[in-house]
Amino acid sequence: MSLRRWPAFVPIAIFLVLVGFFAYRLVMIDHGDAPNLIPSVMINKPVPNFTLPSLFDGKPQVVSEEIKGKVTLIDVFASWCVPCRIEHPYLDEIKKAGIVLVGINYKDRPEDARRWLVQLGNPYDAIGTDRDGRVGIDFGVYGVPESYLIDKQGVIRYKQIGPLTREDIEKVILPLATELSK
Repeated sequence: MSLRRWPAFVPIAIFLVLVGFFAYRLVMIDHGDAPNLIPSVMINKPVPNFTLPSLFDGKPQVVSEEIKGKVTLIDVFASWCVPCRIEHPYLDEIKKAGIVLVGINYKDRPEDARRWLVQLGNPYDAIGTDRDGRVGIDFGVYGVPESYLIDKQGVIRYKQIGPLTREDIEKVILPLATELSK
């Protein structure tokens, strides 16, 4: 084969390398190596101290110290977040199970978040607004949505990156919350 024909094989070689990479990632994901399973350094550590203004006028601030004493799910969300919209209908299941649900509106304009909640419904017991994302940084937020299950002592026991699904709630959140309630 002449050297002039080699350039014609370069795109095929690149394609085969990409196929190999994607096949490798699929196998790794099947073995549990998925971005939404990134371990958090915050697991088994106290909730970071924070005080956030309420998203709604006339409501009290959201304060980390007030989370203690009850099992709580902190849900970090934003109105501009498409996966948050997917997760939103399932949050009522958490409330029905008796888990306190606290929202942290992350890097969002309060008026957009209020409009979004009027449109979709407000399942939260309290919502703090984290306009600059500093509390999110303290929690180690990668992106929204993220959820943190907090025990009665105010310790983070579980973190989920990405939207909660009905399956996540039934198989992980509710059983763990039941155990933490004892």
